[in-house]
Amino acid sequence: MKSHVTRNFQYLMLIAAAVVIAFPFVWMVFTSFKPENEIVHFPPTLVPSQMILDSYLHVWSRIPFLAFFKNSVIFSFSVTLISLLFDSMAGYAFARLSFRGRNKLFLLVLVALMIPVQVTIIPLFIMLSHLGWLNTFWGLIIPRATNAFGIFMLRQFFIGLPKELDEAARIDGCSEFRLYWQIILPLAKPAIASLALFHLMYNWNDLLWPLIITSTENMRTLPAGLALFMGQHVVEYGVLTAGAVIATSPLVIAFLFAQKYFIQGVAFTGLKE
Repeated sequence: MKSHVTRNFQYLMLIAAAVVIAFPFVWMVFTSFKPENEIVHFPPTLVPSQMILDSYLHVWSRIPFLAFFKNSVIFSFSVTLISLLFDSMAGYAFARLSFRGRNKLFLLVLVALMIPVQVTIIPLFIMLSHLGWLNTFWGLIIPRATNAFGIFMLRQFFIGLPKELDEAARIDGCSEFRLYWQIILPLAKPAIASLALFHLMYNWNDLLWPLIITSTENMRTLPAGLALFMGQHVVEYGVLTAGAVIATSPLVIAFLFAQKYFIQGVAFTGLKE
């Protein structure tokens, strides 16, 4: 009886937490269908009295939304793919290879993980200015080509895989790169998918970095473009919330596709050497 009550209490807490977390997103979706006068009406209402699509039609004409969206896709997906390659290669080297200075180099990765991103922005800006990469995709993507958190995460996952896999592959004449690419990476799909989602969400929603590196409207990403639009024009909440809903949709779709890999990741936690 006591365990039954405890379980019900846990379910209630989870439902309450889910409602609190989902409420801002639900409010944003409903707001995007409201007329402008109803959005600023007091007291506010959650469900619109009439649902209209004007905000979704105007978002394409009031702001260069398509250009912002294209830039966000190029920036976030390129960074995600390049980071997954470099992070996995570095994680594999730290976890499966023995070489001189490995622990000291990994210590530097941990130090980099502890440094706030804001501390590195000014040196990176000066460096990119000297290279002539300001307001370019090179300047947006290259500094994000690898990530200390990604290296640490994949290194910890690779360590948990049995070392017998490496020994058997090397006995069969498998090269080091083939071992990494065809044996270790397929087993790391749950970790790779999880890290890909983290990278995609972080870079898709990033405001500070694109806002500093880009200076023209045709290079702005969605967060930077929408933020500047609020400051340059009369704030049209319907248009902005419609743009935010469209901007959030790719992340929701990516999470739905990657959800099964989170479950596989829990199962893989029992796989130890």
